[in-house]
Amino acid sequence: MDPDEAWARVRSARVARMATVTPSNRPHVIPFVFALFERDPDRVVYWVVDRKPKRSRDLKRIRNLLENPAVEFVVDGYDEDWTRLWWVRCSGTARVVDDARERHEALHALQEKYKQYRDTPEDGPVVAVDIATIDGWAARAPRSPRPSAAPPA
Repeated sequence: MDPDEAWARVRSARVARMATVTPSNRPHVIPFVFALFERDPDRVVYWVVDRKPKRSRDLKRIRNLLENPAVEFVVDGYDEDWTRLWWVRCSGTARVVDDARERHEALHALQEKYKQYRDTPEDGPVVAVDIATIDGWAARAPRSPRPSAAPPA
């Protein structure tokens, strides 16, 4: 998959799975919603600690990235027709957004993408993932078999 196609798939994805690293160097994977912010040549993914039900607002993923900012996330498409499978993986460095202007831009991007954020503005921490690498894969439909020559008459 070429980078333009990979970015297009990230841009249009509604949900991803993100892995942070725990203090004991174990992966911690969670689904999350996000917005891709593109300012050439940089691409940043933003997410916010929102009001969806959680056990606590003191999230393990935030504690993890404060300890080790390395993050990877995957968007993917599954289909019973395995010729239509695909995935894109982004790797980067996460940080809690402190800058008021950047926070405003991030929340605006999230509100543009998700109606739920327009209906209920969020006040939790905003996290940026500065993307360093992107790669992906897509299955390709098998080529149709060549028609055989007509048998001699």
